[in-house]
Amino acid sequence: MENILRPLIVIGGSVVLTLLIGWVTDRLLRKADERHNETPLWGLLRRGRIPYQLVLCAAMLRGSYDEARLLDEHRVGIGRALTLVLIGAAAWLVVRIAAAVVETSYSRYARAHRDAARLRRVRTQVSLIMRVVSAVVGVVAVAAMLLTFPAMRAAGASLLASAGILGIVAGVAAQSTLSNMFAGLQIAFGDMVRLGDTVVVDGEWGTVEEITLTFLTVRTWDERRITMPVSYFTSKPFENWSRGTPQMTGIVYWHLDHTAPLDAMRERLRDILRECPAWDGRAHGLDVTDTTPNTMQVRALVTAKDADDIWTVRVTVREQMIRWLSAEHPYALPRVNTADALLPPGRSNGRSSHDGATSRRVHEPPRTGR
Repeated sequence: MENILRPLIVIGGSVVLTLLIGWVTDRLLRKADERHNETPLWGLLRRGRIPYQLVLCAAMLRGSYDEARLLDEHRVGIGRALTLVLIGAAAWLVVRIAAAVVETSYSRYARAHRDAARLRRVRTQVSLIMRVVSAVVGVVAVAAMLLTFPAMRAAGASLLASAGILGIVAGVAAQSTLSNMFAGLQIAFGDMVRLGDTVVVDGEWGTVEEITLTFLTVRTWDERRITMPVSYFTSKPFENWSRGTPQMTGIVYWHLDHTAPLDAMRERLRDILRECPAWDGRAHGLDVTDTTPNTMQVRALVTAKDADDIWTVRVTVREQMIRWLSAEHPYALPRVNTADALLPPGRSNGRSSHDGATSRRVHEPPRTGR
């Protein structure tokens, strides 16, 4: 009977005590969250209740397993398995706590500052910091797990002795990976590109959706995702439309006939912009920028508060101006001239008398005498 009750009490007591402590801790965090609504820390800490309970349960079972006297022949293997679970759960809990602290700090900063560009920069830095913390904690946890095996501890001395050679080999093999990691840190703290920025890369216009230590994802206007290494943004030029102020100036071109009414077009452009909510009212203009033998190029300048609105203004102006020209001034649209060609002075369309006489003589039938 003792062989049954002892492991049941030890294992069951550890599980019940773990659930009880986890429930009490969760209740305390919930009350703290309700009492302090100004900070999301306590609510975010509740996300770590599962790894927290795993740490408690693994620690209790690891400390009391010898008293259970269950499966003595596998005691070493079970103890090592519990140690591995404890290390993994502890690493998971550390990452959750760090994420809660970092997210709380960002929330306080976001409430204190209203600058969208600065908030995107801090958000990018916070995201990369969390990825670095997660990677470091993961590496330390894996190393601790490996050191629980005696064979790994015995091989430690030889590994340290050859660390210099291994470091050189690893550096050469992971050169691109390391360059991308350093480029990711440079992007985060150099304020080159941030989450939510509108960029143009390789002729594609889109928004930065995700930044990691090794790659960056751009979501295009047609909802495609372009993934590229972060080293691209530190080695090649690209357009960042969100850098500085988000205000933008857009251009609309038309190819029209030389008789197009430019003054009337300027008045019509002003009327179109006044009825367009996306126009920010800063500036507008219309000028002739180029000519060809058949047409002239007319350019309109418009402004808007950001990249999305400038696109709306441009397509609105282009469409309504063409519609107005077609209805009110159709002669202003491009057309192909079909007039007769004019000869230089001194030349006429008819033939000369000499040419005519020659022609008659050539074609006159021969006379015959009788």
